[in-house]
Amino acid sequence: MRIVLLGAPGSGKGTQAQRLVERAGIPQISTGDLLRAAVARGTELGRQAREAMDGGRLVEDSLVLGMIRERLGEPDTRRGFIFDGFPRNLAQAHALERLLEALQQPLDAVVQFDVDYRELVRRISGRRSCADCGRVFNMLTSPPPSSESCPRTGAPHRLMQRPDDNEATVAERLRVYDEKTRPLIDFYRARGLLRVIDAAGDVDEVTRRLAQALGAPLRAPRRTRAASPVKTAARKRASVSASRARAGRAVRRKRTALRSSGSKAAAKTARAARGKSPRLGRSGRGRLKGKRR
Repeated sequence: MRIVLLGAPGSGKGTQAQRLVERAGIPQISTGDLLRAAVARGTELGRQAREAMDGGRLVEDSLVLGMIRERLGEPDTRRGFIFDGFPRNLAQAHALERLLEALQQPLDAVVQFDVDYRELVRRISGRRSCADCGRVFNMLTSPPPSSESCPRTGAPHRLMQRPDDNEATVAERLRVYDEKTRPLIDFYRARGLLRVIDAAGDVDEVTRRLAQALGAPLRAPRRTRAASPVKTAARKRASVSASRARAGRAVRRKRTALRSSGSKAAAKTARAARGKSPRLGRSGRGRLKGKRR
């Protein structure tokens, strides 16, 4: 399954991409995450990306496409992938199309997340991400569960707000989206790949709509329930009993084998003794009988 998720900033692409990762078992490729990782490492690419992101501008296509090419070369993308936030303009869309054709991995679907812009501003103001694992939450629509820990540290998520998640920057990002990214809707519609869903409302409901748009149910991952102490103790007792029974059978088999070996040895000795005694012919047996008489 090879998918592109389209939508304005704050439309819920990241949240739904994470759910797709869990249910479909394919990786999410987020240029935002890749760029932020470069910023954290302090590379030249990261410096240029930071200037663009802090100003609400798009990063240059050449930088983004270089990272995408490298990411698609990793083994976990062979079964499929989810693009979140890429492509962002027609030039990137054409370049991605050529790249996927060369790799013989064409897209299966492109899903457009449709949300009112006023709702987007409200959502983005509540968005937070974990400083350790990078997972995105929204304090208004999808806050982190109280029982959940960061998979990287094992401690509670350290939530932080991105510098570009403020109203002034959001307004600029929405303007850039209208100018650069919206034309992709017609681009993918012409190729028969576009699916449009209403991305407003409950997160689970949006997940259901996404599943319908993709034409296949996305089942929730199986969760292993913790066994009760009573069942755990019973299993332990059963395991100990089974071990003792196996040990008892082994001892009995060994005793049987020893007895069988002793019987065979005795029989062999008896046969050897009989073989050493002289055999009497008929005349000898007659003479012996005569003497007894």
